Amino acid sequence: MRDPQDLYTVSESAFGAAPVPVLVHALRGSLDAGHAGSLVARHLLDALPAERVATFDPDELVDYRSRRPAMVFEDWRYTEYDEPVIALDLLHDDEGTPLLLLHGPEPDLRWEAFTDAVLDLVDRLGVQRTIGVHGIPMAVPHTRPVTVTAHATRDGLVDRPRQIMGTVQVPGNIAGLLELRLGRAGHDAVGFSANVPHYLAQAEYPQAAAELVRQIAGNTGLALPVGELEAAAAETLQQIDSQVSTSPEVGAVVHALEQQYDAYMEAAAKPSPTTLIADRELPTADQIAAELEAFLAEQNSAAGHQDGDGGEDRPDGDGGNADGRPGEGEPGPRA
Repeated sequence: MRDPQDLYTVSESAFGAAPVPVLVHALRGSLDAGHAGSLVARHLLDALPAERVATFDPDELVDYRSRRPAMVFEDWRYTEYDEPVIALDLLHDDEGTPLLLLHGPEPDLRWEAFTDAVLDLVDRLGVQRTIGVHGIPMAVPHTRPVTVTAHATRDGLVDRPRQIMGTVQVPGNIAGLLELRLGRAGHDAVGFSANVPHYLAQAEYPQAAAELVRQIAGNTGLALPVGELEAAAAETLQQIDSQVSTSPEVGAVVHALEQQYDAYMEAAAKPSPTTLIADRELPTADQIAAELEAFLAEQNSAAGHQDGDGGEDRPDGDGGNADGRPGEGEPGPRA
């Protein structure tokens, strides 16, 4: 068996900050409705000081033919290559507390070797808790607060959740596998899945990302900025409402989702078990997607310009799209 350290390289100062209490992982993959996890990673890299700690070998982990990196061709020559980067960065929150962020594309290959390598880094860097974040599509309306499905490797790490869907089988993903392997190795691991309206699953949904940042801060006590995400969420909500208001058919479907959501929340407050699966037929994504096609196309186009591996990766302080640095704040998220 190969040494898991063969899968990554570390900086000379990688272990100078150890122990680092928290590692957040937000790897871009098929399971990230509303690009919620990607938005969290991009936001934290833009808002907080970052230093590259470890870089994984993409040739060992990425299937280039199934997920081809973008290249730029201009003036009869190739000028750019969007190299996939899977990296671990050391950040500091608004109060100077260190945290680690694992980000980049979800590996296509060698999942077991990759999880072994992450566990090795967790041990070497003295990480006490890992937190995975992403979005999942749900039959919820955009007019209600974002809810989060929380899960953990042992009792006491998160508030005991309501019964949502019982036992289900889901497609495998690196975030889930990391949580499983960390738990079996005796590490504390937490996952927060933001419930994104299924008709907005392909568009960027900053409401979900903002709530995920609040969940991370609340679970760890880290002082994390959230104001820019909240501002983007308000703008997105205004755009969605504008599109919905032009179609009575879409409005009717959203209203049906609101009734279902409100009925579930009311029932969930009672002692009897409840689930998100209603007795009546649920509205489908296609019912709304047809009316919101123009809006989603616009959002997807904007997301496409930012979905490359360079969009959220900022090695050693270079690159990125930082709009500024956060000011001083109290523990937990601030506006």
